[in-house]
Amino acid sequence: MTDSKNVIPGDAFVGENSEETISVMEIVLRFVRYWKWFVAGIAIALVFVFLYLRYTTPVYNIVSSIILKEAKNQRFEPSMGVMEGLQLSGLGAVSNLENEIYVLQSRSMIRNVINRLSLHTSYIVEGRIKSSDLYKMSPVVVSMEQSRLDELKSNIEFTMQMNGEGTVKVSGLFEGLQTDTVFSSLPALLNTPQGDISFTRRPGVEAGDKPVNVVIQHPEAVIREYRGNLSVQQASRQASVLDLSIKTPYTEKGKDFLNMLVEVYNNETIEDNKMEAFNTHTFINERIAIINEELTEAERDVEDYKRSRGMTDLQVDLQRNMQMGSRYEQELVQVETQLNVVNSLNEYINNPANLNKTIPTNVGVEDPTLAATASEYNRLVLERERLSQSMTEDNPAMRKLDEQISGLRQNINSSISSVQRGLSIQRRDAHNQANIYGGRIGSVPTQEREFMELSREQQIKASLFLMLLQKREENALALAATANRAKVLDEAISAGQVAPRPMIVLLAALLLGLLIPAGIIYLMDILQYKIRTRADVDRISKVPVLGEIPKHEENENIAVLENETRPIDEAFRMSRTNLLLTLGSDNKVVVFTSTVAGEGKTFVALNMSISTALLDKRVLLIGMDLRIPRLKEYMNLETNNGLTSYLSGFEKDIDSLVVPSGVHPNLYVLPSGPIPPNPAELLSRPTLDRAIEKLREEFDYIFIDSAPSSQVTDTLIISRVSDATVYVCRADYSSKGNLRFANSLMETKKLKNMLLVINDVTEFHRGYGYGYGYGYGYGYGNKGGKKKSKK
Repeated sequence: MTDSKNVIPGDAFVGENSEETISVMEIVLRFVRYWKWFVAGIAIALVFVFLYLRYTTPVYNIVSSIILKEAKNQRFEPSMGVMEGLQLSGLGAVSNLENEIYVLQSRSMIRNVINRLSLHTSYIVEGRIKSSDLYKMSPVVVSMEQSRLDELKSNIEFTMQMNGEGTVKVSGLFEGLQTDTVFSSLPALLNTPQGDISFTRRPGVEAGDKPVNVVIQHPEAVIREYRGNLSVQQASRQASVLDLSIKTPYTEKGKDFLNMLVEVYNNETIEDNKMEAFNTHTFINERIAIINEELTEAERDVEDYKRSRGMTDLQVDLQRNMQMGSRYEQELVQVETQLNVVNSLNEYINNPANLNKTIPTNVGVEDPTLAATASEYNRLVLERERLSQSMTEDNPAMRKLDEQISGLRQNINSSISSVQRGLSIQRRDAHNQANIYGGRIGSVPTQEREFMELSREQQIKASLFLMLLQKREENALALAATANRAKVLDEAISAGQVAPRPMIVLLAALLLGLLIPAGIIYLMDILQYKIRTRADVDRISKVPVLGEIPKHEENENIAVLENETRPIDEAFRMSRTNLLLTLGSDNKVVVFTSTVAGEGKTFVALNMSISTALLDKRVLLIGMDLRIPRLKEYMNLETNNGLTSYLSGFEKDIDSLVVPSGVHPNLYVLPSGPIPPNPAELLSRPTLDRAIEKLREEFDYIFIDSAPSSQVTDTLIISRVSDATVYVCRADYSSKGNLRFANSLMETKKLKNMLLVINDVTEFHRGYGYGYGYGYGYGYGNKGGKKKSKK
């Protein structure tokens, strides 16, 4: 007897690589059978894409670029030309672009832009397909006071229509109150519970024939929208160029927004520079007023002294001695001037009222360290003031700036103290030298010496006064020469549509049109508890597959015909060949069974018998499904006797019960006979063994149609007289549990040499070598079949 694990040629056993290839093909073909689903999915997706693209408002990307400049705090030297100084004040690169990006994106900056352009008010006109915003093409301008806008709790929406005569009709709900108002002329004012709304005529815009839906939003809502869509990025790490972009459905609004953003940024930067210059101007004017009084008093003292002494000229004979004395006196005057300015600056810095103000820098302090520190201090103070508009005090950036400003103020105080000590030393040295030369002119009359002291005081005040006047003019020039911080490199233009993107939407729709049906099919597959294809069987069953039988007509009990090349004929031929090769020459008896009724075991047994009989082999088909016999019905037999008559002892000769099949001369049938009350007991009798032994000698092959294995024990009982078992399952009928039950029968060896036949396969695409019908010119779908012409 051949073992069930022997290799069966054809479809029952294939190599590992072939099995993987076949599995992939089965997966593909499993989806191909639902091609109508995919076509429908793609068609529905394309319809949705068409509707989406037709009715969705497109969003455009508006871009612009600017370059930032940083004005250096450059002192005007007496030897420097005015134009040269102005040029120096406009050069330099921005040291911290990240701070400027924060400023451009700050809420206060965007708020100013929104208010200037009145972007919180929209003028919507309903179109046939999409709505559009008239923006600057609205014939009427609607506005509210800023204070009332900030107090809005909900949007204001109303309808406005203007006819050719200038009459404006306004209707809408204002906090639940219906308002219908007609203005015969403009400007006009509408009183509402939410505030007064003004209506003015926009010059140059003709009235339309469609009503306009006016929507007034709270500025904060518009700020959040524009701030979220605004992008400010550095063009490159080496350049002070910023790329501005904003995404909006309305290109004109986007262009105006970016242009106005740059304008507001420049205006605020100019205001910051003016503030620093104004503080310096105020300080210089205060000092000029004080020095002017002191200079007037010194000149009056000189005038009074000369008048009282009757002096007109200095003595010429003391000129040589006085030259050296004058040199040190002049040095002393300069030192006194510097010391006076430094003391005034120290008072200004230590005044608590000037804590958050910029420090005057262009006041004549000649110490380079102090001047540079003061300039850096002023820069940080201005930067902190700008950042405070968009940051809180506990922001890390603000804390860092406060620490830097505090440190610089300490450095400035230290520098002033150092300058004061140095000037004091210089003054002491100059004073000592002046006293030395003063002693040399001791013979000078007292009045001349007194006059020199008064004259020296006058010269100090006059020198300081002239210096302050010069600094005031320089500061005025710097204030008048203030330039824009940001220079526009590229005007705001539309960079194209960013949403929706037709190609991306189309590809996404096509992908969904394929994935959704595929997902549904896959979900149906994993939720399917019945076997459907050969692949399902291969994944579960451990029983070798003998063959597959394609789907056939329900009433077509005898499917195999002689000289036919239909797929079902070829399927039984292949299964027959595999079975006979498995049985070998000594084994003859094959039991056909299944897990439950209805899986086609009788149909397979009958047609396998016919196919074997076509080989000129004497074949006997025995009906041993004693409980629900179907063989007699399938073959239209008229006899009432059968196997049960012999097993019960009513008939002694088994040969007398065998009848011709009427299908083929080599096929004989032993019907089951009358239904007995004790089928299991009859089949357990030794009479069955003797009958099978006798029939083995008379027939080449014996095929037994047995009962389902999971419902009764009949098949397990008659397995003792069999050589092999053909286990039948049915596609789209047998559950996956049926195959697991077959596995358990094989593992426990309750049935001999089990082979599996898959019946009623719909996806019958597994060819044998070159496929069914090869060489005959007939396709798979040739149900009627054709006979070969005989020669």
